[in-house]
Amino acid sequence: MQRLTVAGRLLITALILAAIFFGFRYFGGNDALRKLAPKQESESATMPRADEESTASTDESVASDNGSGSSSSSTETTASSSTRQPFTFTPPAPQNGKLKGVVELGASGFNSFIVRIDDQKNWKLEKAEFGNSLVMENMATDDDVRGGLKSYIGKMLDFGVGGRDIQFVVSSGAVKAEGTQKIIRALKSLNYVVNTVSPEQEGSLALRAVLPADFYDNAFVVDIGSGNTKLSWKEGGQTKAIETYGSKYFQNGTSDDAVYNEVKAKAKQIPADHRKICFIIGGVPFELAKEVRSGKERYTVLNAPSAYKVENAKSKAGVNIYRAIADATGAEQFVFDWDANFTIGYLLTLK
Repeated sequence: MQRLTVAGRLLITALILAAIFFGFRYFGGNDALRKLAPKQESESATMPRADEESTASTDESVASDNGSGSSSSSTETTASSSTRQPFTFTPPAPQNGKLKGVVELGASGFNSFIVRIDDQKNWKLEKAEFGNSLVMENMATDDDVRGGLKSYIGKMLDFGVGGRDIQFVVSSGAVKAEGTQKIIRALKSLNYVVNTVSPEQEGSLALRAVLPADFYDNAFVVDIGSGNTKLSWKEGGQTKAIETYGSKYFQNGTSDDAVYNEVKAKAKQIPADHRKICFIIGGVPFELAKEVRSGKERYTVLNAPSAYKVENAKSKAGVNIYRAIADATGAEQFVFDWDANFTIGYLLTLK
């Protein structure tokens, strides 16, 4: 090779490479080359391919149906999404009703409701608005409160509610907060009266708005608020209501186990023949219902507590409360009412 010229060396090298190439191709080199080549991805590695989307969706659905958690019960199996039956009840509509408005001054926000109510106390929600506040944390200023209330009042007046038909109700959970006095002062400066309620009264008002008369004999009502939770039911023609922890209990350093045990014990006070269906309202149930609502239905049947994978502390606390009630009662359905609020129950008590 050393005596060969440069051109000769290049020629011999080319002949050897050509022989290798054709030999490799002849003996199945195309397949081998394809195997050695890097895999081509036509879609992002961070997103499921089109043919995987249905599988991933199915897997998530199965995981949601099966649920997970520290405890399991027949309640969770019954109320799971795999057996979730729609709730098709339609309440009677008001006839020639009058518009009335109410603002709920809650521990976590100011919520307003405009409803039409007739002489038979049939009602229909015409408009609702939800807002946040820091009243419970005592971080809302007088200007925050005053400005927020003026905004709600103005919108109600524009909608057609008479000034004398606007009510203000402080929830039993918010009453406990130091910042509530700011609300009362602001309303008094606007010449409005503030109505306060006890937990038992709030539970009774929630039942009046939420529980249809057709279900007085076999159902109960739960209102999971930030400051407290109210359980209520009808018994012997009378309304019974009890109070327990709200979904912000974690702010006081109370453990999940302690809350679960107390809520479960309280829920067991509900008579066995009133445990078939639970009508449920409140901030955390609202969030849970959003995940499974069908269209604009008024009533949404929740999944079992174990089916929900929540992240923030308040939602986790609310689900813990929900789980305790489900385990204690074994209710077949937990029905969230998108229109009802205990303050609407207050309006129903007025002439």
